[in-house]
Amino acid sequence: MIFDSLENSSRYTHLGPGLAAAFDFLVHSNLAALQPGRLDLQGEALYALVQEYTTKPAGLGFWEAHRRYIDLQYLLSGSERMGFARLDAMQLGEYVAEKDFQPMNGIGQTLDLSAGEFVIFHPEDAHMPGLMLHTPTMVKKVVVKIRI
Repeated sequence: MIFDSLENSSRYTHLGPGLAAAFDFLVHSNLAALQPGRLDLQGEALYALVQEYTTKPAGLGFWEAHRRYIDLQYLLSGSERMGFARLDAMQLGEYVAEKDFQPMNGIGQTLDLSAGEFVIFHPEDAHMPGLMLHTPTMVKKVVVKIRI
């Protein structure tokens, strides 16, 4: 897992062409104008999910991970708490291949994100996004999916 602000994104572009392309998209696009939905950047190899939602209590969250994609989750507006843990510390459920979704149970730590910050989750990183800090808050987030 990597946590930082978008202004420091150039520090991570050497980690691979997929991440470099994802950061290029985030830095050079008018993200505020994007409507919720999927944007194909390089087909299935690289795409963005623009999301708007209200954060929820931790009790309504769920743990997940992905085997085929890295998640670069960038918070455009609002604030959000995310759970994170090492995948090998969790009790895994049945993997859903068609959705690249690995459900699980367990206990992790939390990280609070504000607008302008991002988190990168690799396949070995369990995560629980969309949690409220103190009260439910509307957020706009761009999740760039990078195939590995």
